[in-house]
Amino acid sequence: MKRITRFRIAGLSAILAPLIAFASISLAIYYSLWFDWTKNALSDLGARGGFAEIIFNFGLIIVGLLILIFTSGIFEFLKENFLGRIGCLILALDALSLSAIGIFPETAGRIHFYVSVSFFTLFPLSLILIGLAFVRMAETNLALFTFVVVSITVFVWALPYGRGVAIPEALASLSASIWSIILGFRLVKQASR
Repeated sequence: MKRITRFRIAGLSAILAPLIAFASISLAIYYSLWFDWTKNALSDLGARGGFAEIIFNFGLIIVGLLILIFTSGIFEFLKENFLGRIGCLILALDALSLSAIGIFPETAGRIHFYVSVSFFTLFPLSLILIGLAFVRMAETNLALFTFVVVSITVFVWALPYGRGVAIPEALASLSASIWSIILGFRLVKQASR
């Protein structure tokens, strides 16, 4: 596949992934009258049966695969930078962890906990390395933006929200989504050069 085509497909995947993620989460919440932002985790949506469970879990699987495609474009963009390549490999593991949350919902047992924690842990770790790669490439704005997103995804877990974790999960995911969309547009722009 040509490099230009790879950038375009990866960029479009990065833009599409958050839209699908938040659409599936929103639909699952709509069909789950029991859901409470302060008492539940978002993963609860994928474990109570019915239409909401299907939408939520299938959405996460698809989004994880789209992020994996996006990661291949970022890898190509950063291929001359060792830290960037390591960051992309960690981001690929993060994408697989997201799909695994949909494959192994809460009803699957302990494995769900491990894939969920790995998803929320691997993302900021990958972005630290990718941000450092941007610094080395003199991509100052992308580096600064990436470090702001890392700070937000870590900071939201320190605030009190109640018994549930749905709010920090959603806020961390929102900041990750904004990063994905911005980088997606950058890859699409790179494809037109």
